[in-house]
Amino acid sequence: MVDIEVQIPSAFDPFADVDQDSGGGAGIKEYVHIRIQQRNGRKSLTTVQGLKKELSYEKILKDLKKEFCCNGTVVQDKELGKVIQLQGDQRKNVAAFLSRAGIVKKDQIKIHGF
Repeated sequence: MVDIEVQIPSAFDPFADVDQDSGGGAGIKEYVHIRIQQRNGRKSLTTVQGLKKELSYEKILKDLKKEFCCNGTVVQDKELGKVIQLQGDQRKNVAAFLSRAGIVKKDQIKIHGF
């Protein structure tokens, strides 16, 4: 008989390398999500989530409110953590502010809505 070496392929997991890198964070992008929520009529809310936990949300909110002349608050959510809410459609303004202030890089910002 002829000895044939047969390799049986194991189950391929496309996310195996992601699980290994989850501790380091170098290969994973943490996105900051900027969304708009429609209230009633022309009124809307802009929400910012995904900022780093060690940042001072209150100071960022204070600067955002002063810069854009709008009101806002920090809301504690069970699933999402702290979320900044601003009155009006401030998506582009917030994205420009966060990148200009050096809080996040421009490629880490995701703008959602409409």
